[in-house]
Amino acid sequence: MGTINGKDFIKRLNELENEIWYDGGKIKGEISEHPAFKGILKAKASLYDLQNDPDLKEEMTFLLPDKEEPIGLSYLQPKTKEDLKRRRKMMEYWARFTHGMMGRSPDYMNTAIMSFASSASLLEGRKNCFPENIQSLYERAIEQDLSFTHTFITPQVNRSQDYLGFSEQPISAKVIDRNEKGIIIKGARLLATQGGLTDEVLVITAPRSFFDPDEAFAFSIPSNTIGLKFICRESFVGGESSFNHPLSSRYEEMDSIVVFDNVLVPWDQVFYYDNVEAAIDFMNLSSFHTFAYHQVVTRQIVKTEFILGVAQLLVKTINVSEYQHIQEKLSEIIIGLETMKALLEKSENDAEIDQWGYMRPSMIPLQVASSIFPRIYPRFSEIIQLIGACGMVSLPTERAFDSEIRAELDQYLQADSWTAEDRVKIFRLAWDLTMSSFGTRQTQYERYFFGDPIRLSSNLYRNYIQDKHVGEIHKFLNLKIK
Repeated sequence: MGTINGKDFIKRLNELENEIWYDGGKIKGEISEHPAFKGILKAKASLYDLQNDPDLKEEMTFLLPDKEEPIGLSYLQPKTKEDLKRRRKMMEYWARFTHGMMGRSPDYMNTAIMSFASSASLLEGRKNCFPENIQSLYERAIEQDLSFTHTFITPQVNRSQDYLGFSEQPISAKVIDRNEKGIIIKGARLLATQGGLTDEVLVITAPRSFFDPDEAFAFSIPSNTIGLKFICRESFVGGESSFNHPLSSRYEEMDSIVVFDNVLVPWDQVFYYDNVEAAIDFMNLSSFHTFAYHQVVTRQIVKTEFILGVAQLLVKTINVSEYQHIQEKLSEIIIGLETMKALLEKSENDAEIDQWGYMRPSMIPLQVASSIFPRIYPRFSEIIQLIGACGMVSLPTERAFDSEIRAELDQYLQADSWTAEDRVKIFRLAWDLTMSSFGTRQTQYERYFFGDPIRLSSNLYRNYIQDKHVGEIHKFLNLKIK
């Protein structure tokens, strides 16, 4: 079948009838028409449509030697630097279509599935490991253009370092039984962005210690599997009006808790279980982090370009470009943008073939970018708030411009170069980006996209080769090693 279009994506998702709980009630009817999900699903469907645009097929898809149907480029296993750049250009196109606001655009999880398949050999010959099932998932994903979410995080019951997590009833999802059909999972996992809004959910765990082998497992199952439910947080969709809520009405992704109530995972969908060492090795040594970082940094660059555009438009709207403190603030965004672009380009220029024959981007530049962005993104939001100042908090709605007070709004809210209506559109965009519940979720999301920023910096320090630099100081000082 190959690539699907947006209509088929929506139809398939509605037919799944996934168990999704929202605001204390189980959702019934077509999920694509629910106010909390309608906008994001429409935006996501438009991405699938781009793959089928005759003018874009060369940029969005590729062909396998033994297949006639085009396949989404995010599934391409790169063998050359050109392949790597081709994937990135496709991801840029999707990111620009959503202004970098969709953290779980399909290419993120497609990239994850591709990377796991590219590294499946890590599991060969190891106890309770089934690398052939990963390859099978990859083949099924590209044939059907499946959509995925994932859940990697354990519930935040107790974050102390010596907490082992034992309880009579499982809190964190774990294997509670094994039988001739598969493994049985009970418990919960956190933060499945777009949970319930995809064909399947990918579950990968890497235990914190060697004391919990029951939590060392990985698999992918359909989102409508019996016993699987998604519990949603409050929606941050401000409303359907793209005037009032230009971003949240389109890109509010929803996050969910995933609950496994004695879920049977068939053996042919299990990647590994009861093998802590294999679980840790697979997460640390596979190409997942490298390719995932590459996709994420690509999206974050596009998002920064969008932020720069919003900030500059605010400056022009209220005509404050002559002030040096404004120029300095805009320069901060420019510096962040160009730094991220340089690091992404370096990761591609320094890419090397890995042990399985696939071209991996250089990890260090990507780690640097992913350590920088959680720090600069909140500052970018603050800059927009500072530029907009009090103009961000006194904004009329779309209906106000259709009422009898229209004349007053036109008179008192006009800008130097814009009508009152267009000025309000610009400021409402800035507000939705940085101050609405959608905007503040975006800030928190980017802060912790790959986990604790301190841990990310610690990993960068441990992975960075420093011996050469230390050796130069030894030589300069003529130090004698004891």
